[in-house]
Amino acid sequence: MRRPYTLIAGDFVATGGMDRANLALALWLAKQGGPVRLVAHRVADELLGFPNVRFVRVPKPANSYLLGEPLLDAMGRAWALRTRAEDGRVMANGGNCVVPGANWVHYVHGAYVSEPVGGALRRLKGRVSHEHFVREERKALWRSNLIIANSERTRTDLVAATGVPEARVHVVYYGSEAERFHPVSPEEKRAARTALGWAEERRVALFVGALGDSRKGFDSLFHAWARLCSREDWSMDLKVVGVGAQREAWEHEARVRGLSQRIEFLGFRRDVPTLLSAADLLVAPTRYEAYGLGVHEALCAGLPALVSRSAGVAERYPTSLSGLLLDDPDDVEGLVRALESWREHEASWAPHVAAVSEKLRAWSWDNMAASLVQVMEREG
Repeated sequence: MRRPYTLIAGDFVATGGMDRANLALALWLAKQGGPVRLVAHRVADELLGFPNVRFVRVPKPANSYLLGEPLLDAMGRAWALRTRAEDGRVMANGGNCVVPGANWVHYVHGAYVSEPVGGALRRLKGRVSHEHFVREERKALWRSNLIIANSERTRTDLVAATGVPEARVHVVYYGSEAERFHPVSPEEKRAARTALGWAEERRVALFVGALGDSRKGFDSLFHAWARLCSREDWSMDLKVVGVGAQREAWEHEARVRGLSQRIEFLGFRRDVPTLLSAADLLVAPTRYEAYGLGVHEALCAGLPALVSRSAGVAERYPTSLSGLLLDDPDDVEGLVRALESWREHEASWAPHVAAVSEKLRAWSWDNMAASLVQVMEREG
C-alpha cells in the first residue's frame, strides 16, 4: 500500500499562484494511487473524481481566510496526527497549520507589509491580519521539520523573517502547463486578436494582477504609461487584467486624464492564455513577489516580460535578458526607460525569450510535484 499524504492548504484550484501549485501537487499524488487527504476550504472538481482522494472540507466563516484559518489549523492538526501515525507524510502552507511535517512556503508575510486602501476599519483589519499571519508563519516554520520555498528569493526572505536555519530550506520552482501556455504562430496571434476584438495594427502590453493594494505596482505602471502616451511616438495600448478595491479609482483617473482609449480595464478573466497569445509584452513592476507565476506563464507563452529584479521569477532570467529586469518598482522614470529599451531591443532579445520559454516549459507541474515528493520522502 502506498504511503498516505495529507495536504493542508486554503484552496486546491486552478485560479493561479499558490492555489494552482497546490492543485498540481494534489493531482500528481492522486494519480499515484495512494491515499490523499486534502484539508482545505475548496478543491477543484477534477480531484473529487479520484477514489483515493478524500476532501476534508473546512468552513470559511464570512468567506474570510483570516476567520477560517483557526479551523484549518485545528482540522489540519487532527489529520496530520492520524497520517503520521500511519507513517504518512504531511505538508502545510506557510502559517496555515502548525504541524511537524513539511511546509511549502509560497509567500513570506514577514517580508512585506501590504497597505490596503479604504477606510480606517479596512486598514485596521489589514494590520491585524498581517500581524497574525506573521506570528503564525514563524510558529509554523519553526515547528516544521522540512521547508520548501518556491524560489531563492523566498528562501532568503523566510530565513531573514523567521530565523529558521537555512539548511532546512529547499528550493523547488513552480512547474509549467505547456499545453496552455506556449508560443503561437503569427496566424494564431492574429486569430487571438480578432477573437478579443483588438485592432491588428495596435501593439498591446498586459498587466495581470490584483488591484486591491500597491503590491503589484500598478500605480508605477499607470504613471509611466501616462508619460509615454503624452508623446506622439508611443502608439502602444495597455490592457489591465485584475480586480480589487482600487479598480474604479484607476478607471476614473484614466478617464480624467484622457487615457480611456490607451488603458483598458478588463476585470477578472478566465482566458489569460488567449490574452498572452494576443499581446506583445507583459509588465509586472511588483514591489514584492515570492515567485510570480503570471510572469512565468507569459514567458512560457513566448511573451517578453518586464518584471522587478527582486521577484523570485527573475532568478530564471539569463544575463542576456537583464534589460527586462526593473531595479526599482517605485522608479517611474526607470520604468519608462525600460519600456523604451524593450521597444528598441525587442528583435534582438526575442531569441533569448524563446530559449527561456523552452526551458520553463520543459519543467512541468508533474516534474515539480515529483521533486517535492522526493524531498519529502528523503527528509521524512
